[in-house]
Order: sequence, then structure tokens, then C-alpha cells
Amino acid sequence: MRAFIVDRYGKKAQGRIGEMPDPELRENDVLVQVYAAGVNLLDSKIRSGEFKLILPYRLPLILGNDVAGVVVQVGRRVRRFKIGDKVYARPPQDRIGSFAELISMNEDAVAMMPNNLTLEEAASIPLVALTAWQALVEMANLKKGQKVFIHAGSGGVGTIAIQLAKHLGATVATTTSTANLDLVKSLGADIAIDYKTTDFTKVLRDYDVVLNSLGTETLNKSLEVLKPGGKLISISGPPDPDFAKDQGASWFLTLVMRLLSFGIRRKAKHHRVSYSFLFMRASGQQLSEITSLIDSGVIRPVADRVFPFESTKEALAYVETGRAKGKVVVKVR
Repeated sequence: MRAFIVDRYGKKAQGRIGEMPDPELRENDVLVQVYAAGVNLLDSKIRSGEFKLILPYRLPLILGNDVAGVVVQVGRRVRRFKIGDKVYARPPQDRIGSFAELISMNEDAVAMMPNNLTLEEAASIPLVALTAWQALVEMANLKKGQKVFIHAGSGGVGTIAIQLAKHLGATVATTTSTANLDLVKSLGADIAIDYKTTDFTKVLRDYDVVLNSLGTETLNKSLEVLKPGGKLISISGPPDPDFAKDQGASWFLTLVMRLLSFGIRRKAKHHRVSYSFLFMRASGQQLSEITSLIDSGVIRPVADRVFPFESTKEALAYVETGRAKGKVVVKVR
């Protein structure tokens, strides 16, 4: 099969389209013919080697963490899917590879596609929607009447997180550039802050939850807008000891993560708030709940551009600029 392959890690590693063996089909797997794949900053970070400590992939590696397609084969113990089903998924982190003609995944990671989306739109959803769900529903336990501050509201995670937070009954504040203020308001943001002209710490007070996807400076400043007992959840790091425990990390890696997050955890304690790192996981069950919200019109995808498979390298470069509104997708078939 044709696939987008990374042969070596590094900032200058480009990746290439080439031939790879078809994926193996295990007894609990579905084999999916890939029609479209979402492109995430995570793909670029994996390619550059940023995650090789916590995600030790073997090279050559097929990139891709979002998929929409059609089931073409099922393992002998699969019960929930049949050949011909239109499905979408965020593959489990140890079996990524949606930038390819075929991908094999455990059926637990997979969900039936929303009825009202195209395959390209569906491919834009899984990773960012599961991230928003696990941050706001699982970790934050966000309730009606609470206040949540979502950084980078026009990005992939931000566009879904705003809509989910509004559905949960929260007051939503977000940051974005001047050009995207109307977009985030149309998604439900109550307070839209132009980060180029306004310091969010001068505007926001007593928030219950902050969802951070930006760098260290923004992470530290976010502590100032939380009320005592509030929760700072970061999807951009640094990883913390709880994450190390969940990953079953070695004592050395656990120590590294403890040291990496020591500063922000200490500052959070000083502000009487909690700090958590989220590295989202695959979940077909949660994705099915998200499907219901999409089918009922609560959540809509925000897709910026669709690139042909041959332009996967260009799609990754575009995502790296940080200027995409919502998600970028590669059309494989």
C-alpha cells in the first residue's frame, strides 16, 4: 500500500510517500480503507522526535492520528462492525498510521461516522474532539454555570472545545487573532479576546477551568485567572507524574516527568489550584457520544483546507504555521 513514511526523526525530517506492507489484521481489529486523514500538530511533533521518549516508535513509521474510511475486513472476534461500514477513529497511540491507503485498529477505538458529515469532515474530528471531551468532561467535570477559558479558540481543539463547553452549560472565554474573533463567537464563545491587543490576565478572573494548548509563558500566566480550587489542564505539556503512572513509565522517565512539571505544579499549589497534563487516548465509546452531538447539531466540524495525499508534506507545513482555522485534512482516496 502507499503511505506517508518517516525514515528518521529531526526538525529537518520531511517524510515521503512510498510503499509499505499492508497492516496485519488481529482478531479484534477492523481493517479500514482510508478515505481521509486529519492532520495534527502531533504528527509534526512525532516526526521531529519530540515524543520519542514517551512514544518509542520503530522507524520507518507511517504518520497519521485521525482517520475516516470504510471497513474492508474484520477480525474473527469483531462484533460491532461489518464490511462496508463508514467509520472514523483516532487510532491507538501505538498503532497510528492513517496517512496510508489502509489502517488496522482495535474495534474499541472505532466509531460509526456521523450521518451528516462527508468523509473529509469526519476525518477532522476524532483527535481534537476526544481531546476536548477528555479535558472538559473527564478531567474538569465541567458543570452548568461554571467558567472555562480555552486558549487558541480558532485552532483544531479550540473550535470543538468551545462548542462542547457551551453544550455543557459553561461560560466560555477564549483567545484568538483579530481575523478569527467572529468565528469563535459563532461557535459560542461568550468572551473573545484578541491576543494581539489584549492581555487575558487583565480581563479574566475567577475561572473554574483553563484548557491550555500553548507554551510555558501562557501556561504560567493562566494560573492568574483561576479561582482557588480551579483546574489548569494542558495538552502541550509539561507531562506530570500522573501521566507517567498512566503510561506505566520506567522509574527514570517518571523522574524526568516529575522534574519537567515541578515548576508549574509548585506554582499551581501556591495559587491553590491543580495542574494536569492530558495526552488524549483513543476511545470508540467516547467518539460514539461525540457522534450523537454532531448528528443532533450541537457540534459542527471546522475544517480549513483539504490537501491531496500527494501534498501531505505541504499539509504538515501548513499546520505548523499555526494559522489554520480548525482542522486540515488529507484526502487519501
